[in-house]
Amino acid sequence: MRPIDRLLDIMATLRHPERGCPWDREQDFASIAPYTVEEAYEVADAIERRDMAALREELGDLLLQVVFHAQMAREQGAFGFDEVAEAIAAKMVRRHPHVFGAADIPDAAAQTVAWEEAKAAERAEKADGTPGGVLDGVARTLPPMTRAVKLQKRAARVGFDWDDPALILDKIGEEMGEIGHEIATAAPFDRLEDEMGDVLFACVNLARKLNIDPERALGRANAKFERRFRHIEAELAAAGRVPADASLAEMEALWQDAKRHERRTGEE
Repeated sequence: MRPIDRLLDIMATLRHPERGCPWDREQDFASIAPYTVEEAYEVADAIERRDMAALREELGDLLLQVVFHAQMAREQGAFGFDEVAEAIAAKMVRRHPHVFGAADIPDAAAQTVAWEEAKAAERAEKADGTPGGVLDGVARTLPPMTRAVKLQKRAARVGFDWDDPALILDKIGEEMGEIGHEIATAAPFDRLEDEMGDVLFACVNLARKLNIDPERALGRANAKFERRFRHIEAELAAAGRVPADASLAEMEALWQDAKRHERRTGEE
């Protein structure tokens, strides 16, 4: 038996109404969806750490999620794993006419344009002749920062975009002024939240314009913060102390020490 067939058989057994696992039998698409998202992030984490053994394991966990959803769909008579595999295979052939057909697409940039055009055509076909919006199909369940990038890219394709990153900097300054005003006037929380969202959306726009992945940039900032704060903890621990015992000025001095160390070692 091929490994994929064995996995499909195991999942069918786990979902069997009499012989299956009680936990697996109780699940549905909504209850499994968070695990699917979590496993995708764990795949990305293994890649970030360049841990090939972990990547193999995490890819297996992610594949299990696909198999789980396909099994539940099969039980409802909607589709099965074979239909999932066939649909994605057909899509890959359809979206690579330069590989599987006679189209001439000279480079990766042209392929990106062709890919987006193919997706737009597919969306139009699914709409059954009903005119669709530019932003249709951007999943609402994406992480907000990722969704912001996708929304902005869609709008940019029809010309709704800043020409110059400096203009976005001006917009960020404008949004910062607005949230500053709300803070100064003790605005209600929902107003503060709304203005904070505008600041973040503008920052994502600047990152996109600079060809920077904002998720990756924020991930690097998180790692930098963690590294420097751990330096503070280590230095205080060497003196028999913990951060809660130190003043902000002491911790700031140690933070600056961590930055100097990074500059010397090239970690920054």
